[in-house]
Amino acid sequence: MRNPGKFFLMAAASAAALAATPVLAADATQASAGKLSDGSDVTAVTLKAANGVSATILTFGATLWKLNAPDREGKVADVLLAYDKISDFETRPNFWGATIGRYGNRIADGKFTLDGKTFQLPLNDHGQSLHGGGKGFDVKNWKLESVKSGKVATAVFSLVSPDGDAGYPGTVKARVTYSLDEAGNLQIAFDATTDKPTVLNMTNHAIFNMAGEGSERDATTNVLTLTSSRYTPVSEKLIPTGELRDVTGTAFDFRKGKPVGVGLRDGNDQQIVYGRGFDHNFALDKGQTKTPELAARLEDPVSGRVLELLTTEPGVQFYSGNFLDGTFIGKNGHLYRMGDGVALEPQKFPDSPNHANFPSTRVDPGKPYRHVMIYRVSTSAR
Repeated sequence: MRNPGKFFLMAAASAAALAATPVLAADATQASAGKLSDGSDVTAVTLKAANGVSATILTFGATLWKLNAPDREGKVADVLLAYDKISDFETRPNFWGATIGRYGNRIADGKFTLDGKTFQLPLNDHGQSLHGGGKGFDVKNWKLESVKSGKVATAVFSLVSPDGDAGYPGTVKARVTYSLDEAGNLQIAFDATTDKPTVLNMTNHAIFNMAGEGSERDATTNVLTLTSSRYTPVSEKLIPTGELRDVTGTAFDFRKGKPVGVGLRDGNDQQIVYGRGFDHNFALDKGQTKTPELAARLEDPVSGRVLELLTTEPGVQFYSGNFLDGTFIGKNGHLYRMGDGVALEPQKFPDSPNHANFPSTRVDPGKPYRHVMIYRVSTSAR
């Protein structure tokens, strides 16, 4: 070596530069969020990425409570509608951000037949069973299994649903894992096992406005893209008819992206009349996949905040907040009304147990249930 002194100086400088370079990581912290009426504690876990994206999850309902996202200028806003007070989640449950189970979406008349036996579920939606019939996973205080920081910050929640819970067969052991990586991608993995044949359709029911919760621009100005050429039309009771209908030439065509408000109040479309807007399942062109693939994109063009939804499931329920009627007071005292937020719920199809042509929601002993979804947060160029 011609100049060993120079080599050691260079090595020392390189080591100093590496030491000065911040190591990207995602942080996980937990704190008390309050108590339920029975005195049990609710814990809030916050996962925070290096780029300013953060997610806060409650043990009650394994609920995604807050999702903070920066805009093009770095201004951070919470893009989720929800309550401020834990007591409101308990006394006025509304599914906002909650883990939904055992069955996300509607089951006609609250009945399904499995292996020749008919099961009756609670009715909580005009004679139908919706999102577990009002006694589902969203109103249970889940156990916080673990919290971990690192390149990926994680929080794991678990729940045991006994045989016969809300009318469903089988003891189901469910787990939901929230994971936030350094880039701000929030993955939600739903895993479950059963000791008897049953049906399962778990999802998350977050309500979004990418302009920010409480913004003067409501969610009808968000631009939505759905990778779906067919949807499942419904009856006046919002139960799928069994048809898979082409979206071409209808208000349900979001393949090229358009503002949520376009077609939202088209009284000439009977499906819009039934749903009081959009409240329909879209059959994804990708179908069911082993790994999460792109299903939807939601953007606020003004701030540039973008949410991409990836999922392993074959469908997405798009709900335009039609039943937000001004009686719900949410974060920061904001009064939520129709169109203030939208839901994109990855799932198997509504009422699948009663439609042989729909994707099966059956789960058997020894064949675990798994659904993985990702909320990918970013910004668009002007």
